[in-house]
Amino acid sequence: MAARSGARAAAPSKAASSKAAIPQLAWHQVRPAPIVLVSGTETVLAERAIRQLRDFLKLEDASLEVNDIQADSYAPGELVTVASPSLFDEPRLIRVSNVEKCSDAFLVEALEYLENPAEGAYVVLRHGGGVRGKKLLDTIRSGAGGGIEIVCAELKKDSEKYDFATAEFKAAGKRVTASALRALVGAFSDDLAELSAACQQLIADATAEITETTVDRYYGGRVEANAFKVADAAIAGRLGDALVILRHALASGADPVPIVAAFASKIRTMAKLFGVRGGSGQLAAQFGLAPWQVERAQKDLRGWSDEGLANCIRALADADASVKGAGRDPVFALEKLIGIIARRGAE
Repeated sequence: MAARSGARAAAPSKAASSKAAIPQLAWHQVRPAPIVLVSGTETVLAERAIRQLRDFLKLEDASLEVNDIQADSYAPGELVTVASPSLFDEPRLIRVSNVEKCSDAFLVEALEYLENPAEGAYVVLRHGGGVRGKKLLDTIRSGAGGGIEIVCAELKKDSEKYDFATAEFKAAGKRVTASALRALVGAFSDDLAELSAACQQLIADATAEITETTVDRYYGGRVEANAFKVADAAIAGRLGDALVILRHALASGADPVPIVAAFASKIRTMAKLFGVRGGSGQLAAQFGLAPWQVERAQKDLRGWSDEGLANCIRALADADASVKGAGRDPVFALEKLIGIIARRGAE
C-alpha cells in the first residue's frame, strides 16, 4: 500500500537499514503485513501511519475487526485471543500501544506469536523509543513473522516539515502558495502536531487558494511567526519596519531568546551559501536545505559582503549572550543587533 500523499520523508539511516532484514519504510509508505512495527519518537507521523493502514484495510474489507491492546497493562493470552479467526473469518487489525513500556507477559507472548502469526491478522506494534522491548524489535527486524518497520523519526529540518505540510494540502486537494507554506513552517517549527493541526484548520476553512495573507490572518500573532518577520525586515534593510514588528512581538509576549534564534537561523543559512555557485536543487542537497531556503538566502545575500556577514555573526553571538542573562537590557541588545543587520553588518 502506498500513501496518497507525495511527501518526502527522512529515510531510515544506512546503519539502521543494514541491520534489518525487513523493509524499513517512511510513514507515508505504510502497507499491510502480518507484523507492522511502528518505531520512532514522532507521534504525529506514527498516528498518521497507523490510521492510514486502518483506512486502507477498511476499504479492502468493511468487515475489518479492530482491537486495541496496551502492552504495559497486558492480560496474559490477550494477543492470541484477539488475533484468532472469528466464526466468520473477518480480517483483524490489532493495534498494540506502549510497547516501549511492555510487561514481561506481553514480551514473552509477542515473541511466541512471531513464530506463528495468525492468518488474516495484522498486528501493529507501536514502539516510541528506548531499550525496553529491544529483544522483540530485534527479532522482528531479523525477519521473524514476516513484518515491516515504519520508521517515524523526528522531523528536525525545516525542509522536512515543509514537505510534510505540502503533503497535507496535496492530500486534501487544496491549493497553497510556497510563501504560505514557508510562513506556516516558520510559525510552527517547534511542534509538528501544531503544524498538522494548523494545516487541517486551513484546509477546513479556506475556500480559495491559501496564501501568506491567509496564514498571517490565522496565525500572524504567534511568537515564532513574529520572530521571523523581524528577521526578514532587518535582513531586507527595513530598519524601521523591523523595530515596529519587534515592539509588537514583545508586546504580544514574545521572549527575546527565540527572536535572536530566528536571526541566527537565517544568518547561518546565508553564511553557508555566501559566494557559492550552483542551482537551488544542487545546493539544497549539498547543504541539507530545501530549494526554497536556498533561493530565499540567495535573494537575502544581495548587497552583502563577507566582512558584513562576519560582523553580523559576531553581533549575533553578543546578542545571544545578552538575552540569556549576560546583559542587563535584552531589548536594547536586540535593537542593536537589528540595527547592525539592517545595515548589512556596518557598525
